[in-house]
Amino acid sequence: MKKLFYQTLLLVIVGAWSFELNAQSVFEKGAWFCSQKAQHSYRMTPQTGDGYFPKSFDVVKYDLDIDIWQCYQFPYPHNFNGNLIITLRADSVLNSLTLDASNYSIDILSVSQSAIGFNHANDKLTITLNRDYQPGEEFQVGIRYFHKNVEDYAFYVKNGWVFTDCEPEGARKWFPCYDSPSDKAKWKLRAKVPAGVKLGSNGDLADSTRVADTIWYTWQSEENVATYLNVISSRVNYNLDIINWVNPNNPSQVVPIRFYYNPGEDPSFIKSIMNNLTTFYSQTFCDHPFTKNGFASLNDEFAWGGMENQTLTSLCQNCWSEMLVAHEFAHQWFGDMITCATWADIFLNEGFATYSESLWLENTQGYAAYKQDVLSNANYYLSSNPGWAISNPDWAVTTPSTSVLFNYAITYCKGAAVLHMLRYTIGDSLFFEVLHQYASNPLLKYESATIPDFINVVNTVTGQDYQWFFDEWIYAPNHPLYANTYSFDQLPDGSWAVYFQATQTQTNTVFFKMPLEIRILGMDGLDTTFRVMNEYNNQPFMFVVNKKPLMLKFDPNNDIVLKQSGLMVGTQEMNHKSFRAYLEGTPAHGSAARLMIESPKALPCQVNLIDLSGKVIARSYKGYLNPGLNIINMELQEIKAGSYILNIETPEYTQRLRFQNLK
Repeated sequence: MKKLFYQTLLLVIVGAWSFELNAQSVFEKGAWFCSQKAQHSYRMTPQTGDGYFPKSFDVVKYDLDIDIWQCYQFPYPHNFNGNLIITLRADSVLNSLTLDASNYSIDILSVSQSAIGFNHANDKLTITLNRDYQPGEEFQVGIRYFHKNVEDYAFYVKNGWVFTDCEPEGARKWFPCYDSPSDKAKWKLRAKVPAGVKLGSNGDLADSTRVADTIWYTWQSEENVATYLNVISSRVNYNLDIINWVNPNNPSQVVPIRFYYNPGEDPSFIKSIMNNLTTFYSQTFCDHPFTKNGFASLNDEFAWGGMENQTLTSLCQNCWSEMLVAHEFAHQWFGDMITCATWADIFLNEGFATYSESLWLENTQGYAAYKQDVLSNANYYLSSNPGWAISNPDWAVTTPSTSVLFNYAITYCKGAAVLHMLRYTIGDSLFFEVLHQYASNPLLKYESATIPDFINVVNTVTGQDYQWFFDEWIYAPNHPLYANTYSFDQLPDGSWAVYFQATQTQTNTVFFKMPLEIRILGMDGLDTTFRVMNEYNNQPFMFVVNKKPLMLKFDPNNDIVLKQSGLMVGTQEMNHKSFRAYLEGTPAHGSAARLMIESPKALPCQVNLIDLSGKVIARSYKGYLNPGLNIINMELQEIKAGSYILNIETPEYTQRLRFQNLK
């Protein structure tokens, strides 16, 4: 006897009922600590409203010489003298240039070399050059300045510690620069400190010279560094341990990893896993990108988490935790080697680093641990979603508040979950090839990237256009709410038809096109999964199985993790009180397709094939429907490839089915 499931809505909130949270508390996740640090960082003094200003130059190198000797002595003043030489390359004819320099923190004393005059106002340093410089021409400007004895929440001094913390725009508080992640440059720092101080910075230690009670440290990076990733980490009586990572695929690559830590701390566990972590990221993304790396724990003024300064990550006191280190270390590839070009591209930093935590768990504990971590991120987003998109184009011009830019639910959790769904959408092999090709791209390595740059890599690797995926998950807010329906019906040949309609009910965002997996369970061991592309709302699908179905599971592995969903289910006898139509399969050019129409009674019916503008292309059927299931063969031999609509009309019912006629 034919049976139809009656429709009873069972709404299952993903993450609230269906899945247990990760046994690891969200408060133990590296991304959580990272977000709290970033959100609690103090921003620069209020901007003047012009946001990022256009420039017609490229900074090639910052060469900074600072005397901070007295900062380590009581009463621990914040003031110091700095001498900066900036090497620049003109992008167009140039006779002046403008840099960022906080008026609150910095006094400009003089300029030299190619600079002959300056004006310092409204946190901008405008420099007059000695002549017109032509496109491609390199030149240098010298800037002598004084950092005032002020607390500016970028240059920190306390009880023998001196360190910097700059994200998103704090570098301008301790040296003049073009303070945008889009303009990366080489770096050289020479710092004068007392003899008892250990001081780390970006790149390699080129020299440390001691004379009496003074040491001059010289650090330099031949790889480009974004200004917010330039760093000083130092203190009196720092402990320092160094281990060497040897690339198993290239034994000639030996990378020293430095651990600066406070008396009483114990980084031994992190040291014990560091070689494995480095090898895993190197094999998953690309070879470790720098000649040195390291970590430095700071004081109570750095109260939260970590900051991924290039080759020298900052950590809060005694914060030598595995997931925090896994998160921050992943930034050395995604954030440092390849840096977000603007703050509208923050997904490329924090989404990737958060997802890398999940990958590390997959490597060390297996796929179940990976998936549990992914679901933990998704569940946090679903319960705490503030309602904005991951990327807002306005952020490329005007930096939002840190509470928005580093929102844990959006920037970290949703960003990471989107990468899992990309993996689900394109498959494991292509996904990991995307990560490798993105990290290895010579045009992006040691430079800045936009989200469209990453999309281009996805499209190149897959050979398909996935702009739609990023439009809905990155550039649109919120997520889909599914209220799907399904029913079963026995066909005349004894097989069974499974009717499924994919319905989204959200009103606060876009329709989310996604591949859907439908698992059908039933009699005599029936267990079949179909994968279909859901391209528009209320899209019907029909599947034919040879055994009696009993249950349908939508997204059975919960891979569309950013959703709320439910199914209409039931067990009532079929009574033909509903009218529904389905197109079986996806027709190919020059072939026939089967139109399935279920009618509650005999009705005259006309089926027209129309294009998306509403123009009638062909009158495909005109006749009578019988009660029950009607099967109409649709001949499409003369129809060109493209998108069409079948318009089904009866005196009582009208239904439209959209389909793609493929070559």
